[in-house]
Amino acid sequence: MASISQKVGRIITYWILAVSAFAILFPVYWTITTSFKDPVDVFTYPPALIPYVQFKPTIDAWQRALIAPGAWWGLSLAAHGSGEVFHYLFNSAVVASLSSLLSVGLGSLAAYGLARFEFKRWKNRDIAFFVLSQRFLPPAVIVIPLFVLFKTLQMLDTYPALIIAHITMGLPFAVWIMREYFLETPKELEESAYIDGCSILQALRRIVIPIVAPGLISTIVLCFIFSWNEYLFALFLTQYNAMTIPALVAGATHSGAPLWWDIATMSTIAMIPPIIFALAVQKYIVRGLTFGAVKG
Repeated sequence: MASISQKVGRIITYWILAVSAFAILFPVYWTITTSFKDPVDVFTYPPALIPYVQFKPTIDAWQRALIAPGAWWGLSLAAHGSGEVFHYLFNSAVVASLSSLLSVGLGSLAAYGLARFEFKRWKNRDIAFFVLSQRFLPPAVIVIPLFVLFKTLQMLDTYPALIIAHITMGLPFAVWIMREYFLETPKELEESAYIDGCSILQALRRIVIPIVAPGLISTIVLCFIFSWNEYLFALFLTQYNAMTIPALVAGATHSGAPLWWDIATMSTIAMIPPIIFALAVQKYIVRGLTFGAVKG
């Protein structure tokens, strides 16, 4: 039988997990319930939390977001018809998908080089840390130079401009994470492939990539989520054609006051695609995280 100290430790652990789960899930619950509230219910005190008990749910905000024609908030989108949210969701999907795939694709090549080859002037770990340090750079530092650059190239409010901006932040992360996955892969497997006549790229494609595939997918998911949630670049580098859903949510104001019910609706809609994506590749994420890539 477990000792008293073990039981107490288990109880404390469960309480910590329960409190952590509540802290993580309650904002999501609050957002979803707020999207079904009338404005008067949003500002009630004490807050109305339980539908059909403390407030009567309504779908007015969802109708405005998905099917209602006319101008939205203060964005003057009436000329573009109804259901504008799908336009911004499509933009977010395109930008997040391409930027995450390109970040991981290019980052994997750089990471493989750092994991398998020794550089003379710099130590490999120093190079890897320098690459990761670029991720520490606040986006606010580079957004103005990027704005000036893309304005000069007449690329503002385009997919390529926003994708390139997202790659600048996603690429260092992908290099660092994928390097750890490659370091966990035995070199002997590639050496056997070399003996059989494979080139470096062939060994990478046929031997290494299938082994690190779970880590590759988990890194893509993380880069996708970072890109999906990115706001600053979308605010400065886009206006309509390439604007993503975070910028749309932030613009849900009227006469300077935030429309919390519309913000909650847009936020709820914006949460759905990454959740579905993460659930679809959940087994790969778990395998990737247990592969030994994410280390302290």
